Amino acid sequence: MPILSASDLRLRLPGVRLLDARQDSADYAAGHLPGALHADLNRHLSTATDPGHDPARGGRHPLPPLARFAAQVGAWGIDPGTEVVVYDASGGGNAAARLWWMLRALGHERVFVLDGGLQAAVETGLTVTVEVPAVASLGLYPAERWALPLADAEAVDAIRQDPTRRLLDVRSAERWRGENETLDPVPGHIPGSLNLSWTDNLGPGGRFKSPGDLRAQYQALLGGVPPGRLTVHCGSGVTACHTLLALEVAGLSGASLYVGSWSEWCRSGRERARG
Repeated sequence: MPILSASDLRLRLPGVRLLDARQDSADYAAGHLPGALHADLNRHLSTATDPGHDPARGGRHPLPPLARFAAQVGAWGIDPGTEVVVYDASGGGNAAARLWWMLRALGHERVFVLDGGLQAAVETGLTVTVEVPAVASLGLYPAERWALPLADAEAVDAIRQDPTRRLLDVRSAERWRGENETLDPVPGHIPGSLNLSWTDNLGPGGRFKSPGDLRAQYQALLGGVPPGRLTVHCGSGVTACHTLLALEVAGLSGASLYVGSWSEWCRSGRERARG
């Protein structure tokens, strides 16, 4: 299972590398799990803060170059034998699941998302600290390519018109319909896309639904289409990874990620839809 309960995390400490993927570095500085390093969405998990970053080319959170991320993973003290647990405070949606996907795409197998996030850990009795751990860099993580399937805008344009494939937008229904867009300049969605919010992966307490419930949910949405013919996107390729994680929990692996997502598509001049 790619998710880990807080009680199971307690049994594995201190023998795991903890990564705090909450977006705001001030939240990390104010208190994090002991031994956790901060993984910054804008600096470490994307090129959003790079000079000249243009959301029209890759969206608001483009993937960093493979070698750059591999160097960062090594700097976190992670090699192929390291067990990694990542968490945030949003049920994995911002941005623990993105970090999980990137590590898996790098080829790292032993990575888990903490189910319920920081709150669940605190509820089990784990304390927080402001101390930043000192970690010895292990050098460049060995990787030659992104090992999980990706789709670009051109591929998505073909996918959305192919009746044997599915394109899933995991933003809220309101944003998909174009009723409440606050992050991107144009409201709406990619024509032909389906919509199921990433929050529908979670049940009470912000924990993931059971594997059986998730499997039934996505089999109904896919309508017999294999998960390998599904492409998932959101606003900028972050919460889409939460649905890719949920699909993995459900035993329905193989879907591809459109990283650029709506933030790239809406700026591309390609066809758009509302309602």
